[in-house]
Amino acid sequence: MADSDRAVDVRTALLRMRRRGGLPVAFGGLFAGSRQFRISELTGTTTNSLRGLAVTPGNGLGGKVLTMSRPISVADYPASRAISHEYDGAVVAEGLRSMLAVPVVVRGRVRGVLYGALRQPLMLGDRALSAAVEAARELEQSLAVRDEAERLMDVAQQPSSAAEADPALWEEVREAHVDLRALAHRVPDPHLRQEILRACGRLARASSGGTRVPPGPKPVELSPREVDVLACVASGATNSAAADRLGLRPETVKSYLRSSMRKLGAHTRLHAVVEARRAGLLP
Repeated sequence: MADSDRAVDVRTALLRMRRRGGLPVAFGGLFAGSRQFRISELTGTTTNSLRGLAVTPGNGLGGKVLTMSRPISVADYPASRAISHEYDGAVVAEGLRSMLAVPVVVRGRVRGVLYGALRQPLMLGDRALSAAVEAARELEQSLAVRDEAERLMDVAQQPSSAAEADPALWEEVREAHVDLRALAHRVPDPHLRQEILRACGRLARASSGGTRVPPGPKPVELSPREVDVLACVASGATNSAAADRLGLRPETVKSYLRSSMRKLGAHTRLHAVVEARRAGLLP
């Protein structure tokens, strides 16, 4: 996934902070593989004094949040004795006084910081802090989904020849296909969802050519959910386990399985999986 997708996630989180918390200004950024993170996204600002500002752990409000990994607020940033003041120039140039910052933590690692601010020296209330924390949690979930999608897509892009040479690797690729399809339905971003499903299609087409027959005049077409269910069945899942994995009811899984078997001309679950692989629908 491109960094631009994560930038969109950050901007969305900042807009949610402003709307829900009554914060006129919000800004933030994510780490990009270094010990510093840069403020890359701003909303409600009137200058560019904060854009690109590199924040180091321990320095300023954001740096303290990075170090302590918890939300912190100050009623008057320039006068606060609770933080250091390396970034006062940029803050004062934007005219900010009261400020809060919350960490964005994914799998125990701080990935960035979100800030909210007022132009008056007022104590920020529970509404603003709760909105900031909620926006950070939602951003964390989006980043975790993107991270997992990238990991699975890396597996998906393993050359088919390598998978054929190593049966264990091929099984890992097939398991990644199931995970990707299940993950796609939990992704709110339609562009990311389509990217994941395209990766699933590449994965299915990577099957060994020796096990597939040429397509007929009327290739089999299954619905996305029918493919989801067959992918779970191919991994050895029961109907109940497939339902849990896909967020469906067991009766719904049975219905999808019956319809896919009918379309594939299969009489058993295993036969349906074999035919789906022959049709290039499963890896």
